[in-house]
This record gives sequence, structure tokens and C-alpha cells, in this order.
Amino acid sequence: MTALTEANLGALGDRLPVLRYDRSRLRTGIVHFGVGGFHRAHQAMYLDRLMAGGEALDWAICGVGVLPADRRMRDALAAQDGLYTLVVKDPDGGLAARVVGSIRDYLFAPDDPAAVVARLADEQTRIVSLTVTEGGYNFSPVTGEFDAGQPDVAHDLTADAPPRTVFGLVTAALRRRRERGLPPFTVMSCDNIQGNGDAARRSFVAFARRLDPDLGAWVAAEVAFPNSMVDRITPVTTPEDIAEVERRFGVADRWPVVCEPFTQWVLEDRFPAGRPPLEHVGVQLVADVEPYELMKLRLLNASHQALCYFAHLCGYRLVHDAARDPLFADFLLAYMDREATPTLAPVPGVDLAAYKRELIERFSNPGVRDTVARLCAESSDRIPKWLLPVVRHNLAHGGEVRRSAAVVASWARYAEGVDEQDEPIEVVDRLGDRLTAAARRQRAEPLAFLADRELFGDLIEQERFVAAYRAALDSLHHKGARETLRELVAAP
Repeated sequence: MTALTEANLGALGDRLPVLRYDRSRLRTGIVHFGVGGFHRAHQAMYLDRLMAGGEALDWAICGVGVLPADRRMRDALAAQDGLYTLVVKDPDGGLAARVVGSIRDYLFAPDDPAAVVARLADEQTRIVSLTVTEGGYNFSPVTGEFDAGQPDVAHDLTADAPPRTVFGLVTAALRRRRERGLPPFTVMSCDNIQGNGDAARRSFVAFARRLDPDLGAWVAAEVAFPNSMVDRITPVTTPEDIAEVERRFGVADRWPVVCEPFTQWVLEDRFPAGRPPLEHVGVQLVADVEPYELMKLRLLNASHQALCYFAHLCGYRLVHDAARDPLFADFLLAYMDREATPTLAPVPGVDLAAYKRELIERFSNPGVRDTVARLCAESSDRIPKWLLPVVRHNLAHGGEVRRSAAVVASWARYAEGVDEQDEPIEVVDRLGDRLTAAARRQRAEPLAFLADRELFGDLIEQERFVAAYRAALDSLHHKGARETLRELVAAP
């Protein structure tokens, strides 16, 4: 077994493709917050492709971890010189692997926030990118207001406090660049939020204005926040994935990444400080990302939520098993056709009918082995951003909401924390205790879950939605998830 390190690349070259470019020539141009599986399967992969062709050598990535859990990534990448194995799994069982080397460095902010600020403030840093999850932007899903009272944010708003959050670190660096007369870097969100660049702008400007109104005005006027749409199904790496890399390739990789073959990145071309030539490796640079991002959020992401709670209640634990069930496939297509698609504008160059069929095929890929539990996690950050915009559009325009209401009801039933076999459900959510407490009251109080205005706003006052929600929740309680799906699929 050969450890994955830069010194061992020569020995690994006959087992799987390894990078052939000289990493000593790389210079850091991007600092990325939130180095997880998706970033390594997506943005870092695109940069690695460019570097393999002799391009973007001054756009290497420095990863940054902010949360205590990020210590594990720091340790894995430090032991492997930033290298990792990217494993692409085809639906037919085929597998392709390669070593990726575009992450040149990694800083763990809790150990040394000053080092992170210094790297961000360095003139060579021209892009700061983010995959900090849908909840990482710290704004209300209903009002859109920035939450300055969140404890770590409040700490970072205290004068001279060492920063703990991405907002504090980035803003400290922007302040330093401004003081030195350096232009700001571009802040590029790669998270699954509608208008993710606009969302990032709202959050960072709000933080900066609370810290220093003049600095906030400068950030609002000078910093670019391009929008983007990113797509690649990337499940959590399992011990079995690590063992498979060892068995097939003789490589000891502490944290390989597994993903599907499909990948897409649509990016607003707004980078005053420069950018890599991403169009050379298939990234779509466009003036308006919105049609693409709404397509992805309301079809792919919302369909994941439409599948996962029903799937868990029906006993499925792997996404592909549920997606291959004709009842689930029919329900997802009905949701996409009847409720999501009418909310979308035409998407340039995309056949939506083919795209929806392809989504079912992607969900059905048995090689990826994506888990239902991953899709069910952090729903309070996902449902308001992915599914509820569909609901609100259809309520405003006389569209159908029956299936969307059933998805919310399936989340409420799942949040009770006990499945149909009386087995416990682990509700993984930042609001988990609150959600479960409300859900467990709903057999006596059917609208207890929906009454959370922080998540649902005024939906509890929308009679058409409430009627569909109550009907689905009652069916889930008395008939079960599978029969509820059958009736939804059979409905005209």
C-alpha cells in the first residue's frame, strides 16, 4: 500500500492517472472556505484540469476551515500534501479515478485566524470562494435579514476580537486591503441558494456595515459577488470508499471523494480582479445565471427533498433504490412537470424535458450510493430555499401545490423522529429539537409544524396550501407513506 503524497506520485502513476504538472510552480490565487467533498469534486477538479493543460498555475487553492469539524480535513490534506483521489462512478458499475492537486495549502482558522487574514489580504489572492452550506450565510429564510445576534457573529463584531466566522475573517482582510490601497478580491459563492452571489453580498455587506459603516459602503461599492450554479452529486465518503481505493489502486488515501459523472458549472462572468480561463474546461460563463440556477434548485434540489422523507418512511436508505422504484419516479416527475416547471423561464440551450428525465437517471445511479440520510439533513436550511419558492409562485399564480404541500408534510412526519416501524429517526438539523417538539404535537395539533413562521412565513394563512398539507399529513399518519404517494400519483 502506497501513501498518497507528492513524493509518491511517481510510484502511483502506473495504477491511476496522477498529475503531471510541477506543483512547485503553483501560486495561490484562490482562498476557499468550506473544503468538503463537493468542492473537491467540482471547483478544485476544474482547476486541476486547467493545470494539467499548463494553464491557471497562478490560481492554486488555499483551503480554509472555520468549524471545529474542519480539523479532520486539515489533518487529512496536510498528511497528503493537499492531494486526494477523485473517484467517478458510472451507473453501469464503471469507475474512473485520478489524483487531484489543485489544493496547494490549507489553513485551520481556529488555530491561527491572523494567518488566514494575512493570506486573504495578500495581493496574490484574487478570488475568495465559498461552499459554506445553505445555512452559512446567516440570514432569515423569511425576511432575508442578516442575524447579527448569532453568537460567533456577535463576537466578531466586537472591536479587536480575533475573527471566528467567515464574515469576520473576510471583512478583516478587506479592511486591510483597503488600508493598503489594494483592490478587493472577488467573493464567489458556490452554494445552492437562489442568487447565491447576491445572498453573499447581502450578508457580507450587512456584517461590514455593522462593523464600520464606511467599510461597509466600500464593500458594497467595490467588491464583486458573481452568481453561480453548481451541480454534481457528491455523497459523503464512507469507509467502504476508502477501502475500495486501497483495494483497486493500492493507494492509501485518508479522504478520497466519490461522485457521479455529471458535472455542471454556470458562472456570471464578473471578476474585476481576474479569473482562471474556466471556459477552457467546460464552465459556462454567462451574463445571467438565474435561469440555470432556478432550474437546478427547483428541479434537482427540491426533487431530492421530495424523495428523501417519503423514502426514509418507506424504508429506503439509499437514494438509488428509491429512485428506481416506479412509484417514486412517477411522483418526482409529476412534481417537476406540474409544479416546478411552470415556475421556470426558458433556460438557454437546455431541453427541460430531457433534463428532468436525466435527473431521474442520475438519482438512480447505484455506483454513487448516495444516502437518504444525507438528503434529509439540515432541512430547515434547504426546504425554505429550494421548495417554498415553488409553492409561493404557484399560490400567487394559481398553480398546483398539492405535491409540494405533501413534501412539506412528509418532512413534518419525518421530523417526529419515529418511522412507520416505530424505529427512531435521527433528525440532523440545526433546529432539530425545535422541529421535533413541534412535529410530535401535530397529531393533536395538525398545524403545529407549519406554524413556525421563521421557516414558513405566512403559509399557515394560505388556505389552499393548508388544505393540501393537512390532507397529506393525515394520510401519512393513517395510511402511511407509500399509500400517500400512490394517491398523489393517481390524482388528476
